[in-house]
Formats: sequence, structure tokens, C-alpha cells
Amino acid sequence: MTKLLTLTRADLLCSANYIGGAWLPAASGARYAVEDPASGAAFADVPDSAADDARLAADHAYAAFDGWRARSARDRAGLLKRWHALIVANTDDLARLISREQGKPLAEARAEVAYGASYVEWFAEEAVRAYGDMIPEPARGKKLMVVKEPAGVVAAITPWNFPLAMIARKIAPALAAGCTVVAKPAEDTPLTALALVQLAHEAGIPPGVLNMVTASRASTPGVADAWLQDPRVRKITFTGSTAVGKSLARDSAGTLKKLSLELGGNAPFIVFDDADLDAAVNGLMAAKFRNGGQTCVSPNRVYVHDSVYPAFAARLAQRVAALAVGPASDPASQIGPLINSRALDKVAGHVADAVERGAGVLCGGAPLRRPGDDRARYYAPTVLTDADHGMRLAQEETFGPVVALFRFHSEDEVVALANDTPFGLAAYFYARDIARVWRVADRLETGIVGINEGALAAEAAPFGGIKDSGYGREGSRYGLDDYMHTKYLCMGGL
Repeated sequence: MTKLLTLTRADLLCSANYIGGAWLPAASGARYAVEDPASGAAFADVPDSAADDARLAADHAYAAFDGWRARSARDRAGLLKRWHALIVANTDDLARLISREQGKPLAEARAEVAYGASYVEWFAEEAVRAYGDMIPEPARGKKLMVVKEPAGVVAAITPWNFPLAMIARKIAPALAAGCTVVAKPAEDTPLTALALVQLAHEAGIPPGVLNMVTASRASTPGVADAWLQDPRVRKITFTGSTAVGKSLARDSAGTLKKLSLELGGNAPFIVFDDADLDAAVNGLMAAKFRNGGQTCVSPNRVYVHDSVYPAFAARLAQRVAALAVGPASDPASQIGPLINSRALDKVAGHVADAVERGAGVLCGGAPLRRPGDDRARYYAPTVLTDADHGMRLAQEETFGPVVALFRFHSEDEVVALANDTPFGLAAYFYARDIARVWRVADRLETGIVGINEGALAAEAAPFGGIKDSGYGREGSRYGLDDYMHTKYLCMGGL
């Protein structure tokens, strides 16, 4: 391990499941390796859990639920604030873990820690604001009330691209609402999540309230099925692919669980002829190349008005070609490796298909091999021109550092193209005509819209999609509601 990524606190490199307040191996004793995507080399291992481990975690979460929900909201908030303070205090070590197992540059990893911590702080503050209502009585002698109650045991299943932020923004509202949690981090990036649990333990989160099991790709279905079939688990929150999300929805029907699903995207990014081109390039760089394009809200189809297409393409290509690609251990790196070989193959396949169908390559267009990094998963930041909807990259998330530019000629045409997808997570557009801004914002079929802005996410804003991008919201006051039930009380005889 390079000195830059060496932990100050060695105890934050955890290698066991956390169940009922104790660090435990998988019941079978099985383990699997965690690889550094910058080298392909294994550098740690964690339990390869199975259904028995998942059920044990659910046992403890269920046993702890009554005690946790009975605590005052202010008490739960205090514990979350302590957890937040510990996350912030250990930012550098958490960032090093993120960079080591996920590959993103260290500066980006530090930003992720701050982003994830903001959700813990936000929901600590929201815990005391789970208000109910008094309903005007329909007849004298009655009082009608609405109260909010925790949903129950929550199962959280998270992705690898933001190994701290994604799990923090699920666990924090669950705990704030009074729910207990069983969680499984992504198989590629379990170490950051385990370190978060260690800090939650130090903050005083009681045993059984937060439980975490790790599992390989092959073992994950067994863990998930155990929670799906368990009637004590009342909610599933998942971020990942649409195919898996639909499977979870189907398989949870037997126990009618509450679901939050943040699924795949195919985000359009529209540059109108009246756009500030420099601002649009800056916004696209921020939105597209964060985490090397491995984000669910990453622009996947970039539509540029024909009249500004050449100027925009030239400015963009100049910026993209200057991006420094390398491991997080190199402070100059701006783009890290892709998470695994499957991801590299997908990106390469999308580019090859586009070129075969007539796309031009302004820069990049091939994997990168750095000296001594034969097993690494780097892909050169790429700009493609003359893309069309017959290409794979128009129909599937590329999830890599590739920008595909499409031409358009009218507002109606580009709105129809932007909406021509089963997905509806995020969309972006740049325009200065205020009437156009409102028209286009109203017509785009997505849960999130960036208007002259490439950085969308904030703990105070609701994050989530429509159509095949799922349902439910994370962050904001709406995110707390997703972990609560609404109960109506009717008192008569008054």
C-alpha cells in the first residue's frame, strides 16, 4: 500500500460482519478478497456471508427495534450527531479507504466523506421534526389525528460507486425515524461501510440497531433473499440496476414490504443555442467526469444544438483531453480506474459499437495501460461526435468517462429525444431564455432536473427518479417519510 493511502487508524480497516454489537465471521467461515482497482491486486478480505448470517442480523435488528423506537427523537438525534462528528474527524482515513477499494482520486474521496456526513447531520436534525397533523373534526365530540411511526426493520443494499455516501444516506434516515437496520454493502467496496459501522459503534449506537454483513457477488442473492422472505423486515432500500430493483420488487411482494428503489439512469444533457457555452462545458465536466463517469446521474446523452455544436465540441474536447488519469496514490490524478474488468469491457464495447456505427473520436477512445499496471482498469477520457440513438451508448448507461455528442435542431425535437428512454432519474439543460427554461423543465420526464447547473445532489433536496429509475426519495424531509408509516387516530366520546 502506498504511504498516501495508509490509514492513521489501523482499526478502521475492519474485516468482520457487525451483528448485534459484535464483530463476527460468516457462519461458514468463508471469506472473499477485496481488490484495488488501480492494480487488480487483492489487499484485504471480508466475510462471504450467506442466508444464515443475514437471518442472524435480522434477529438482532428485530430484537432491538422496540427499544430503539421508544427512545425520544432527541436522543436518537444526539447519537446521530456523535456519529457525524466521528465521521468528520476521521475524514482522511475514510477517504483513503474509499480511494483504495473504489479507485476514485483522493480529493474526490474526501468530498464523498463530506457529502455522506451531510446526510447524517441532516437527518439528526430532521429526527425531531417528524410532525403529525390534527384534522378538523367532521362532527362534534371527535378528534382526528395523524402520527408518524417508524416502518420497522430496514434492509439496505448499496452500490460500489459511492461506498460511504450511499449507505450513509440510507442508514441515517432509518435510524432518525426509529427504525433498526440490516445492511449489505456492495461486494467490491465493503471496507468503507464497515469503517462507518465502527464509528457508529464508537458513537454509542446500541447493539442490534445497526447490523452489517458482507458478501461476494455470488453469495449476495442468498443474503438478499433471506431479508426479502423475512416478514420482520418491513422495508427494503436499494440503489443499483433496474433489473435487480425489479427483481426485489417482485420478490418482496409476498410480505408487502415498503420499498425505496434508486435505479438506473440514462441522463440527457441539453445545450440550447442560447446557452452560455463555457458554463455548459463546465457543468458537463462536473456532472460527467465525477468518479470517472461512474455515477447514476452522469450525463449519458449530450444533445447540442446544431448551430453551436462545432464550438461546444472543440471546447469540450480540449478540456477532456487534459484530464490526468491515474491511481489515487498519485495526487495529480483526476480520473481513476473503473471499478472492475466488467466495467472496462462495457465501456470499451460501447465505444467500439459507436465507432462502428459512424461516430467520430475527438479524443480518447481506448483503454489506457500505465507502466506496471497491466491489471488496472483505466479508460481514456473520451469525446465522441455524431452519435445517434441506434448506438448502444444511447440505450444503456455507459458508466465511464465517455461523452457522446448528439445534434438537434429544435426544442420539440430534443425534448422528445431526451424523454425517449424508459429511464427517468436526472436531466440537465443549459439555456438563457427564461420562458424556455420553464417549458423544458416542465416537459422533461425525470425526478431531478439541473438547469444551468451540473452539480445536483444535496442533503436538503429529494433525490430519486421515475419510470424505470425507481421510486422513493433520499435526502430532504421527504426522505424521512420513506422510513415511516402514517397512522390515523380517531378519538370519540369527547
